[in-house]
Amino acid sequence: MLRSMKDLENYAIGAKDGSIGHVKDFFFDDEAWVIRYLVVETGTWLSSRKVLISPIAIHAPNWTEKLLPVSITRDQVKNSPDIDTDKPVSRQHETTYLGYYGYPYYWGGAGLWASGAYPYAMFPGYVGNGEGRKEAQAANLAYVKAERATHGNDDPHLRSCKAVVGYHIHATDGEIGHVSGFLVDEHTWAIRYVIIDTSNWWVGHQVLISPEWIDSVSWTKQTVSIDLSRQSVKDAPVYDATKQLNRDHERGLYHHYERSGYWSNDTANEPDRLEAYPL
Repeated sequence: MLRSMKDLENYAIGAKDGSIGHVKDFFFDDEAWVIRYLVVETGTWLSSRKVLISPIAIHAPNWTEKLLPVSITRDQVKNSPDIDTDKPVSRQHETTYLGYYGYPYYWGGAGLWASGAYPYAMFPGYVGNGEGRKEAQAANLAYVKAERATHGNDDPHLRSCKAVVGYHIHATDGEIGHVSGFLVDEHTWAIRYVIIDTSNWWVGHQVLISPEWIDSVSWTKQTVSIDLSRQSVKDAPVYDATKQLNRDHERGLYHHYERSGYWSNDTANEPDRLEAYPL
């Protein structure tokens, strides 16, 4: 299922021993278009410090209560590396963060998360209830330390979702709208669609485009260039935020643009809730 980034804001983050805080923003990878970190405001218990939470830690979300349980403790969060979330997150910051929690790197493989599709699957031995996690951390820590020297100076590709909202969209023949939000895959945390508001150009509505159709992004000019004409976007199926986007709607969208769906490349069936988030 796809979740709106706006709907995910203010979700509560529950540690194994109590509340951590609420989601305020997301950092996404501008190469793979995947959410790599949730920016969480901790509230009074930690002087409203903002911390990063990796989707690797999330298991069995409670969508009804807007709660994302994580397999870490409040004390771990309290002692985690202090990263200024109002500034770009460097690769060195990431390696320090991942090393602290004993997480493997998400980059370097062919999948969305290393060699796989799901963040939880990066952690060998993790069965979801804490058993095996300590052993997995110890096994991965040496790997993380070894890789840190190799990747410490890599260019970061993390962007704030909130900062990109409002970017102008340029089609092949002119400007057509601005970024209004994102739709995120609840299992992989991939950004499947950018929501485009066209209201400044005609009696507008919202439409969806896939990150795969983006030619380039100018972070300085705050523009997104897409490989689509203005007319094709104008004639695209309207996105209705009040309705759940299902696979039939997605097929209609990709058919309109004469593109192949991202799901056609999947090598396995989509997981259900229990498979994606072990209890």
